[in-house]
Amino acid sequence: MSSHRIPIIQSGISRRGVLKGTAALGAMTFAGTLAGPAAATPKKGGTLRVGIAAGSTSENYDPGTWDNQYVQVFATARHGYLAEVAADGSLVGEVAESWDSPDAKVWTFKIRDGVEYHSGGTVKPEDVIASIDYHRGDKSTSAAKPFVDPIQEMKVDGNAVVFTLEAPNADFPFVMTDYHLPIMPAKDGKIDPTSSDGCGPYKVTNYEPGVIAELVRNPNYWKEGRAHFDGVHLLTILDPAARQSALLTGNVDVIDQVDLKTVALFQRAPNVTILSTSGTQHYTFAMDTRAAPFNDNNVRQALKYGINRQELVDKILFGYGEIGNDHPIGRSNRFHASDLEQTSYDPDKAKFHLKQAGLDSVEVQLSAADAAYGGAVDAAVLYSNSAEAAGIKITPVREPNDGYWSDVWMKKPFSAVYWGGRPTEDWMFSVAYASGAPWNDTFWENERFNELLVTARSELDEEKRREMYGEMQNIVRTEGGVVVPMFASYVMAHSNKIKHPEQVAANWTLDGFRAVERWWFD
Repeated sequence: MSSHRIPIIQSGISRRGVLKGTAALGAMTFAGTLAGPAAATPKKGGTLRVGIAAGSTSENYDPGTWDNQYVQVFATARHGYLAEVAADGSLVGEVAESWDSPDAKVWTFKIRDGVEYHSGGTVKPEDVIASIDYHRGDKSTSAAKPFVDPIQEMKVDGNAVVFTLEAPNADFPFVMTDYHLPIMPAKDGKIDPTSSDGCGPYKVTNYEPGVIAELVRNPNYWKEGRAHFDGVHLLTILDPAARQSALLTGNVDVIDQVDLKTVALFQRAPNVTILSTSGTQHYTFAMDTRAAPFNDNNVRQALKYGINRQELVDKILFGYGEIGNDHPIGRSNRFHASDLEQTSYDPDKAKFHLKQAGLDSVEVQLSAADAAYGGAVDAAVLYSNSAEAAGIKITPVREPNDGYWSDVWMKKPFSAVYWGGRPTEDWMFSVAYASGAPWNDTFWENERFNELLVTARSELDEEKRREMYGEMQNIVRTEGGVVVPMFASYVMAHSNKIKHPEQVAANWTLDGFRAVERWWFD
């Protein structure tokens, strides 16, 4: 619920705090209660079973392909990263002990000594270079390519890796937390993208894509006070009723994406705790701007005025969220443009834009499945109903849950999508809105936007960055190919046997994908 909003990046963070960081993990504190009181001292033991509303038989170990919360949680369960976004939104070191930069262009990351791989051996600076290099270059198909390609050079300097960027990027340490960028062992300068080997809290013993992943605790994990479970089972349970039934019957201990239609009833169940966090997660309807009629911005604007956002927040999110404004930057982001005019439901304005496009009416199909997000099909129906008054006929198409992300998303011209958001504006825009980005799911091109993206990334003056990111949000709002009707809280549930720190991260679901590492049994 919105009153429990946690900033992903604290508004008071300083430039110096970004340019120089240290991994004082033991000094991390947790403040603010989102659910019941946490146990004072974590206990070791037990096997955690998590029912996740994602997963597909087409998934694999290749870090460049990961695109949903199942593989993302699985990744953080077995891998380590250069840095970690803590529960309070601050940045702490993980494989990197510390980092610093004099100018935001040359970054030095000191690699922690003694971090062991599951297969043996320790993390070396050369592994870091190979792990990042996998996502770079002309032949790379990785979803991380847009934000690591600006790395001009990587070199080893003792126990450190020195990154030289094409231009300054004040947010570069945050980029290194991306779930696509695990640190993996290298051989002859290359990582093996088919390997399960990592340096994270748990080791893989079995993986059946789209079904289950089974892991056991890494006995040599370097972090004190983490990885409390003896084992972890991650289960794909796409159907929301089946997920909740699995928790009620004790077949799983934790689930994500509680069905909000039944959350009021569900939370009355004995031995069940509802956990809600608010951050950057948003639900969208993405239009392929290359395809008619979406290649006409007036049609896109008509569709934005044809949706009743508050109705979706009330009936789909049941109040666990807030209305969006057709751009992906949430109120918890540092440079959220709160002064932009709010696009509201207005059939007359929608009709005006249709006439500007030379149309009296328009007919489109909207693909949706609950694999996109809980209630996506119902949201498409509500959208269809509200748009009708504007002369827009939307025909909702219920797509299969299995294979939605491989067969529908970025394949069908109009589809429902969820985005977890990103900790920084540059990161979110680079992943999903930059020209040529693999996950630019509207295939949108805007010259001014792309110029600003590069300029803002290099600008170290906070107010100038704020102005540029504000303009970019407005460009997406008025010219982009995405309808962003709502920002959604992460609503999870767990058995009362589960305990967790008082503050739970809101940058991703399941405690920033790290519930398997941070939580424990009572």
